[in-house]
Amino acid sequence: MVRATVGIIGGSGLYKMEGLTDVERVKVSTPFGKPSDELVLGTLEGVRVAFLPRHGVGHRIMPSEINFRANIYALKSLGVNAVIGVTATGSLKEEIRPLDFVVIDQLFDRTYRRIGTFFGNGIVAHTSMAEPFCPVLRGFLVEACKRIDVRVHDGGTYVCIEGPQFSTRAESNAFRQLGFDVIGMTNMQEARLAREAQMCYATIACVTDYDVWRDATEDVTIQEVIANLNKNVGNAMAVIRDVVPRIDDARRCGCREALKSAIITGREHISDEIRERLGFLINEYL
Repeated sequence: MVRATVGIIGGSGLYKMEGLTDVERVKVSTPFGKPSDELVLGTLEGVRVAFLPRHGVGHRIMPSEINFRANIYALKSLGVNAVIGVTATGSLKEEIRPLDFVVIDQLFDRTYRRIGTFFGNGIVAHTSMAEPFCPVLRGFLVEACKRIDVRVHDGGTYVCIEGPQFSTRAESNAFRQLGFDVIGMTNMQEARLAREAQMCYATIACVTDYDVWRDATEDVTIQEVIANLNKNVGNAMAVIRDVVPRIDDARRCGCREALKSAIITGREHISDEIRERLGFLINEYL
């Protein structure tokens, strides 16, 4: 039974979604453990949505501790087919200023402690990640930012670091030399898993600071990050409210068929246990 069609994953500072009606809280169990928190189901602009705070209410979960598989699986199990992520980021370029939004279109992985796939343990799939974000959903987010008059950058590369520490100055300058635009700690695994779950996924990167490369400013502090996070939250929620009723059109993309030719394991070798564990992800191809 479909209980929601759109998922919202709130990042640092966004722990609840204002404007929801007909609200209910649900605990979802998954084969991969518990999600970050209860999922909040409600109606937003006439659409049933599921909201999940990535770090848990009260910000209890470090980036390396997030159960990304459980989060995406839980959303999928409720019927969600498109996910909007909100994430706090540092800027690696002068022209990307604090309080700007970047609707990122590329990712670079610098994590090393995380699992970013539903597959393994007897089944192998290789999904394409050449374009890690849904192009249609990205377009909706960019246009929404313009409508609510948020300074937005259409495209950019997000480098995902392990954390929880901020980057060193040497790392920050190296990332700039590589041409990256923003830096954060969470989006790589979400994008990979959403693709495997055949969900449209796109992210609003909310810029909080200039990281530590910029000599003209003091080094990033958590106080600065939190202050700008709070300023960004209202704009992020306004963008989401604008986009949610438009999302049905996003299914014109190829995200919903990401597994069509990705599963390489011979069907005769896929066990009943795997079919049960990953059933609603893979059954249509078995």
